[in-house]
Amino acid sequence: MSDGPGAAPPAVVIGEALTDVLVDSGGRRRGLPGGSPANVALGLGRLGHPVRFATRIGRDTNGDQLRRRLRDGGVLLAPGSVTERPTSTATALLDGSGSADYDFDIAWAPSRQAVETVRTGPPAHLHTGSIATALPPGADAVFDAVGRAQESATTSYDPNLRPALLGPPGRERARVEQLVEVSDVVKASAEDLDWLYPGQGAERAAQRWATAGPAMVVLTLGDRGARAWWRHGSYRVPPVPVRVADTVGAGDAFMSCLVSSLLRAGLLGGSPACREALAAATDAALLPPPIVAALSLASRAAALTCGREGADPPTRKELTSLF
Repeated sequence: MSDGPGAAPPAVVIGEALTDVLVDSGGRRRGLPGGSPANVALGLGRLGHPVRFATRIGRDTNGDQLRRRLRDGGVLLAPGSVTERPTSTATALLDGSGSADYDFDIAWAPSRQAVETVRTGPPAHLHTGSIATALPPGADAVFDAVGRAQESATTSYDPNLRPALLGPPGRERARVEQLVEVSDVVKASAEDLDWLYPGQGAERAAQRWATAGPAMVVLTLGDRGARAWWRHGSYRVPPVPVRVADTVGAGDAFMSCLVSSLLRAGLLGGSPACREALAAATDAALLPPPIVAALSLASRAAALTCGREGADPPTRKELTSLF
């Protein structure tokens, strides 16, 4: 790994936590903790970062399972994150290759106390995305929190779009693009951008995003690896061969590992110097070695997650021992 010395910088993640009900091609059902932002928080915690997670989790069996998993991964729930309402669920229908289509039973209305966590002991970095940035009434509160965090922290965003919960692409585009413009690092999947910009091509859309505000935009391409864009060029991240159990949570593992590596390299963080360092690092035709290494390690984290059932991001020890 290419991490720098010193303690791991702290992070805040704001977004949904839910239970993934996995239904395989034979009809067998299994409930596992999930939710894209929850998976990113867990990934950062397992990689050694102090993490506060602002979310909405019910006081029920699914919520108990979620809280135990996050706690065991080193994630601290922000005050106000536990509610009397039921924990949300996402039923993932898996095909023979392990790819998933989702059906959701979800409410996203985080408490003001939970979202205000960005004001209490400002983090080095804030991450958000997915349902939390799209579904009312909570989406507006998340957008406001991202705006406030920019004063003292870097930010990352993964749209991780769920069409079953959204209106037509044209209606969703403006909100997504607003968040892209105010983020330092953005990750999206080819499926996200193909849905959001039908007929335009995911890679063309990612390239355009990289000129709209972020220092770097990364497009994940499944078994074809990934590609990063910045204002002056692009870099292809080769795929890591793996025997796929399922793809649930692979993009979230990529995201958490990328953020972790950039934080440790001093390219993300809570001082103006970090944002300046990231801008300087992406102000050339070639990416510097720390960013290339971060992208490579993120690809390995995603591959490890694909090799086991459900959203199960690797620990720091697993990444260092297996690669």
